[in-house]
Amino acid sequence: MFRAFTLGIEEEYMVMDPSTRELRSHEQKIVEQAHKVIRDQVKAEFHQAVVEVGTQICANIQEAREDVALLRRTITQIAGDLGFSIGASGTHPFSKWEKQLITDHPRYFEIVNEMQDAARSNLIFGLHVHVGMENREMAIHIANSVRYFLPHIFALSTNSPFWEGRNTGFKSFRTKVFDKFPRTGIPDYFSSIEEYDNYIKLLVKTNCIDNAKKVWWDLRVHPFFNTVEFRICDVPMTVDDTITLAGLFQAVCAKIYKLRMQNLNFILYNRALINENKWRASRYGIDGNLIDFGKEMEVNTRSLIYELLDFIDDVVDDLGSREVINATGRILENGTGADRQLKIFEQTNDLVAVTDYIHGQFLKNC
Repeated sequence: MFRAFTLGIEEEYMVMDPSTRELRSHEQKIVEQAHKVIRDQVKAEFHQAVVEVGTQICANIQEAREDVALLRRTITQIAGDLGFSIGASGTHPFSKWEKQLITDHPRYFEIVNEMQDAARSNLIFGLHVHVGMENREMAIHIANSVRYFLPHIFALSTNSPFWEGRNTGFKSFRTKVFDKFPRTGIPDYFSSIEEYDNYIKLLVKTNCIDNAKKVWWDLRVHPFFNTVEFRICDVPMTVDDTITLAGLFQAVCAKIYKLRMQNLNFILYNRALINENKWRASRYGIDGNLIDFGKEMEVNTRSLIYELLDFIDDVVDDLGSREVINATGRILENGTGADRQLKIFEQTNDLVAVTDYIHGQFLKNC
């Protein structure tokens, strides 16, 4: 029933100097060496201190875990041989964006020319999860419905409390940095795939964008693949957290699909309401309250996440993902990446120690 719900996972990693722990340009040396081993599963990013990797199309969550772990091990080995260290955090704890070099590529120069400091300061690291769809009509239906759950899963991913040497007070400051870009955040509801396609065509026709990949929403029907792409999360510190989040996204899609097959629909909420929950999740992570729009009241975020787990419970066995879904409890118990970074800072008052911790967690259970 859920065979179409394949997975593809993209992660963005920090490239650092092992001595100073600052972000450091690798001049694409890591990408060049990695291409020899993992070919097109690695690519350069906008800033030269970033490396992006992507899995193959994975039939299930187990394949996805093996691929992400392999990518992390491969990049760590190559980076180490070249004199760099690697870590995964939505923002670097103290490096300044003003000092970072832009990758030499016409596409990136074009973005800088258009967006100026909004682009130059976009020194952030995210997680993208693609969930396969049987067709684009089903993709837009599922995307409309799963928007409601984005803040719940995002809260579990928060992993960027520091920015340029400051404790920002946010569990995910990465999202605040990215808000400066156009066409970001929670998407609107689209009544059909034709309405969505017409929206993209209008943006292209009016020179707002030159291709659909410049729509950078937290969730989008991918312009080239039959996938729904989740883009809201900070890159997680560990492979375990990445796979748990991917499993949750896959399961929510499968649940909405199952309801559709039973001629049932999940209620659609206004973008403005969902944005209220996204802001709360970025500020407080799993330690605050989200709004239950059905009850029209604030509810403890952890309680709503447990309700989400109950909602998807009848599909996770068919997906083969119960073990990774159950690991959500570990995040709720031990804290998100942001919580763990803040704990190290509370103990040491030292952002270098925080950065060392991030680096030390990168290959945990890989």
